[in-house]
Amino acid sequence: MYRMRLHRHPTTVLSLCLALASASAWDTRTAVAAGVDLTTEEQKTLYALGLAVGRNLGPFGLSEAELEIVKAGLTDSVLQREPRVNLPAYAPKVQQLQQTRAAAQAAGEKKAGQAFLAKATAEKGATKTASGLVITTLRPGTGPSPKATDTVKVHYQGTLTDGTVFDSSIERGEPATFPLNGVIPCWTEGLQLMKVGGKSRLVCPSELAYRDRGAPPRIKPGATLVFEVELLEIVKPSTP
Repeated sequence: MYRMRLHRHPTTVLSLCLALASASAWDTRTAVAAGVDLTTEEQKTLYALGLAVGRNLGPFGLSEAELEIVKAGLTDSVLQREPRVNLPAYAPKVQQLQQTRAAAQAAGEKKAGQAFLAKATAEKGATKTASGLVITTLRPGTGPSPKATDTVKVHYQGTLTDGTVFDSSIERGEPATFPLNGVIPCWTEGLQLMKVGGKSRLVCPSELAYRDRGAPPRIKPGATLVFEVELLEIVKPSTP
């Protein structure tokens, strides 16, 4: 579940990029266009390596032309060619570029998110809390409400404002169990407003979700998120 990314150190992306001297985030169409063969398991594994590293470049918001420059750096590094810049000298600039690009993405996402939140607030049955969370009861529960210190079991689906699903316990076919004070603030607050057996929609502004860092590659910096959550159970502490 994406809540685990809340604790990731903000320089993880930079560290991985520098360690691998940057990389290409090819998709299947690019692979085909470049004449890359993906027939053997080893070829597919190497392609997966490119995907894995490329997804960590999300905060940079690279254009196709910029990606070609990154690929040139990757090629020179892997083939041990003479580098055209001093990597240690440019490491701070890489971090600065990441921060600048992420901030620009966050600003755009927040502007779009404000319009989405305003529309969600105006919908029938929606309630906007003091924090900015918009909650709508889809099915009222009849059980107790959890406290922030409780552990809960839920089924949920998380989507972006365009409806793209980025995480779903329903698709995995297994409920999620977690301490309520160990997730994003939107969940900590929202589930305390629910009762066991109930189902609600939570519209979370970025300040209550993943803020300006996002959760790449699927959740952009500053993104507003939507969750449909069914509160199945308040899990009782195990007896020592």
